[in-house]
Amino acid sequence: MKKCFHLILISLVGYIGISQIKEQPLDSLTEKMIIIQGDSIFQQSIALDEVYVFGRLEFSSYKDKLKYYILRRKTLKVYPYAKMASERLEELNDSLMKIKSKRKKKKYTKQLQKYIEGEFSDELKKLTRTEGQILVKLIYRQTGTTTYGLVKELRSGWRAFWYSTTAKMFKINLKEEYQPENVHEDYLIEDILQRAFAASQLVRQESVLDYDYSSLTNKWSKIEKEKK
Repeated sequence: MKKCFHLILISLVGYIGISQIKEQPLDSLTEKMIIIQGDSIFQQSIALDEVYVFGRLEFSSYKDKLKYYILRRKTLKVYPYAKMASERLEELNDSLMKIKSKRKKKKYTKQLQKYIEGEFSDELKKLTRTEGQILVKLIYRQTGTTTYGLVKELRSGWRAFWYSTTAKMFKINLKEEYQPENVHEDYLIEDILQRAFAASQLVRQESVLDYDYSSLTNKWSKIEKEKK
């Protein structure tokens, strides 16, 4: 199992007294510095959260528009499960780091597995095939490991094979990765997530994968224009 899953959280800036920002003249210069209440350090600027300026959604056909909004509905539905899975796995890794005994580690892992399965199983059974596949992709987005790989690490290799075989019967590939830089649907999922984060529809949890949303947008916009 991976020892840790890197979670990058964008922190909010100086909530203490931020609403009471004062401007002070700097000697005879017209340039002004900023003082944040409770902080004696003069600053010329304040670090703000990263902000994306989203372009207007454009579709080449009604069919493409419909597909996007269906994908949006499904993505918003399953994202919380992927986020929760990532958090539980992080808790598992953090706890295992503190446990020295192999026997106790194994016992703790089994207990958490049962807890996760009990927490997820009933809800996951209600997912459609496409929702299940999106969830597999999002779990990879959050952990950097395929669902098949996680099952293999948490259980035996045989059980992972069984899960994979069963999933294929329902047309779900547990080995599928999340590749927004290469797969257009994955980019659309990322676009849906970023817009939902900005609108506070979903709680932001950064991906552990190495890609830049702005660069992806430029790339796919160019590709779509070239098709026209």
